[in-house]
Amino acid sequence: MKAMVYHTYGSPDVLKLEEVQKPVPQDDEVLVQVHATSVNAGDWHLLRAKPFLMRFMGFGLLKPKHTILGSDIA
Repeated sequence: MKAMVYHTYGSPDVLKLEEVQKPVPQDDEVLVQVHATSVNAGDWHLLRAKPFLMRFMGFGLLKPKHTILGSDIA
């Protein structure tokens, strides 16, 4: 599957379209096919890692822990 991925914090210029492995759902999860997604304020803050405190809250100090943004889907 294709995803917009970022490996460093920064501006939208760090986003790259990459082929990633399709996730495998656990027994208590479902796999949803996404046709469209958006960028919301939370994604914007994660991409920029601002406020800086977010890096200490489990999102990755020097580089992002989770490299795919997105929480709104359609």
